[in-house]
Amino acid sequence: MNPSAPYVGRFAPSPTGPLHLGSLVAALGSFLEARAAGGTWRLRIDDIDRPRQARGAAELIPRQLEALGLHWDGPIAWQSQSSAPYREALERLAAEGATYLCSCTRREIAAGGNRGPLGAVYAGYCRNRPRRPAADTAVRLRLPDGPLEIHDGVQGPYALDAAREIGDVVLRRRDGLWAYHLATTIDDAVLGVTHVVRGADLLAAALVQSELQRRLALPGIAWTHLPVVQWPSGEKLSKQTAAPALDTSDPVPALQTAWRALGQDALPDTPVSARDFLVLARARWNPRAIPHGPIEVGTP
Repeated sequence: MNPSAPYVGRFAPSPTGPLHLGSLVAALGSFLEARAAGGTWRLRIDDIDRPRQARGAAELIPRQLEALGLHWDGPIAWQSQSSAPYREALERLAAEGATYLCSCTRREIAAGGNRGPLGAVYAGYCRNRPRRPAADTAVRLRLPDGPLEIHDGVQGPYALDAAREIGDVVLRRRDGLWAYHLATTIDDAVLGVTHVVRGADLLAAALVQSELQRRLALPGIAWTHLPVVQWPSGEKLSKQTAAPALDTSDPVPALQTAWRALGQDALPDTPVSARDFLVLARARWNPRAIPHGPIEVGTP
């Protein structure tokens, strides 16, 4: 990463439902980091996974952010409008022998039994050739043997043998849709993103994305992974675990909860609006106080 480049951050929610507290922690942390650096904060809607989208969520999320006072810079970026650079990147990787075709289904991969920080670990069944050449195939990235490493702004040095603990990741799915790692890497480069601030559930993903940046000769990124908000059961807050939508009709309580989750000291005054809250928060933001581990909230 070029240390002299202007700070460009982003918030990139997937429209699988309305924003909840876990989403707000990520949004508020990335917003405050960008504003503290005098930088730009962009909004991107990661809407390439059409089967998982909730009706109306892509339009609702920007309205929720506006109600919370989290105003972004520039136009909204939409992943669904970016297929050409994904295709160019995939062709370049294929020409360098960095990818291969894979006919394995999710059920076959899950049956392997190994799980890592990003879910079921792919055991490389199709590395030499597809097991079923006539079947629909995904495109996978060959990850190198040995450790990949990043330095994270909250979590510190982080490394693992990604080929063994994540497995070769999908870049284009069997159904033809673009997959997360390729899309987010290319879109961050297109937006000129220099700093990514997001939840620690994606810490291992940063290793894969850094490797893609290296192979595609893209600028590096400074990573900051915030604590994940979870239920007492240890499950992450999400639509699948019944995380309630944010009440943006009265945004200050939600902002205060997210502020405390980020380890920040109580504000000296009681804000009466989202704007008042963010004025106080920007003046008192302390990234060194962000906790490393997960944050627990009450039962759903």
